[in-house]
Amino acid sequence: MNEAYDVIILGTGLKECILSGLLSVSGKKVLHLDRNDYYGAESASLNLKQLFKKFEGDDSKMDEQMFGASKSYSVDLCPKFLMGMGNLVKMLLHTKVTRYLEFRCVGGSFVYKDSSLFEVPVTPAAALNSSLMGLFQKRRYKNFLQWVLDVKEDDMKTWGKLDLKKQSMREVYAYWKCDDNTQAFTGHAIALYQDDSYLDDASRTLDCISRLQMYAWSLSRFEKSPYIYPVWGLGGLPEGFSRLAAVHGGVYMLRRDIEEIEYNGQGQVTGVKVKDEGSATCKQLIGDPSYFLQSKKVQKTGTVARWLCILDHPVEGTNNSHSAQIILPTKQTGHKSDIYVSVQSAELQVAPKGRWIAMISAEVYTSQPRKELQVAYKLLGSVLKDFFMVNDTYKAVNEQVDDNVFISSSMDASTHFEHTTKEVMKIYKQITGQDVDLNANPDSINDQ
Repeated sequence: MNEAYDVIILGTGLKECILSGLLSVSGKKVLHLDRNDYYGAESASLNLKQLFKKFEGDDSKMDEQMFGASKSYSVDLCPKFLMGMGNLVKMLLHTKVTRYLEFRCVGGSFVYKDSSLFEVPVTPAAALNSSLMGLFQKRRYKNFLQWVLDVKEDDMKTWGKLDLKKQSMREVYAYWKCDDNTQAFTGHAIALYQDDSYLDDASRTLDCISRLQMYAWSLSRFEKSPYIYPVWGLGGLPEGFSRLAAVHGGVYMLRRDIEEIEYNGQGQVTGVKVKDEGSATCKQLIGDPSYFLQSKKVQKTGTVARWLCILDHPVEGTNNSHSAQIILPTKQTGHKSDIYVSVQSAELQVAPKGRWIAMISAEVYTSQPRKELQVAYKLLGSVLKDFFMVNDTYKAVNEQVDDNVFISSSMDASTHFEHTTKEVMKIYKQITGQDVDLNANPDSINDQ
């Protein structure tokens, strides 16, 4: 243990593992520690026995006759889908972690409106066929989407009569006569914004266009939905990164209790002290918020509830999809923020045949979180077994302090990786001064 490292990383959550892989590949000497006896931290994948032990204290009520074999489950505590042509896929390809994984396309992407589910239309043809909009709105939306796909950020001629550096998305929607419903599903289910603050901020207009294009390109590549998912769940990602780190000289250690994070007189991190094993030194430290709760380096940002349900049927309204993402926009539910549902099944090797895993997640604001998520729970139909969890979320508040400590934020409620990816890219640049290499071709995701 008494060695010097460039970077020590605390926690094997997805963000920490991606950074571990990127930094190892860039030549940094990395030590990666976790207090748990499994990879993944708050985003681990657990079998049925582990689920019962985690939520009910023991597995005595686990009925494999009813639920299927425990080992057939690989349930993500924080399920998120990968945008097929997105930056996270490019990072995985850059580090070559994909050689350890197999990805499959998610079966569909749906949005909630007027108590029903609708497939998200992202192509001009899909817009014309969608029952999400009335006849006139379909035509207007078709024209809007055609324009979006033709926009080039560096070619103002493609912008038409709009100035995308000066006009907000609200003005863009108004120009194309997109109504409130269309704006809601476009902003939340396609551009994947978690609130409506982007609507009146002209500096985010081109970002919104870029997000819409990314979704459309991913959809055209994978056809059923723009999302892909690793077979056997997200738990394969941290395990893949641990192999990668080992190849590049990094060291992973589980079941290690961190007694103390050590600093010099100027408040800069110098290393960590591990129970019964001594200390390791470092120049920089990365960690998830759980390692800093007793410090002044993090602050609470909210509370996320996740409702895990085991089903014996696909979710009604998802075209019998083996897997799906469902977004319930705030305007449709009255909830203060969007509610997300991810659905997975045996097709992704995360459950036995004939069983589906549905995870409802959202920020919650009252002492009755189940009641806040009830609108999504009702969509699932009969539920064989459910587990409910509530976690506080945190973010770093030490960014103005020269302490060489980089703290990721807690996993948000969304079922996609767009915020996660941006945060990883930001921390990587803060540590190395370099941008992440995103030149990999996402088309080759299963070729390595």
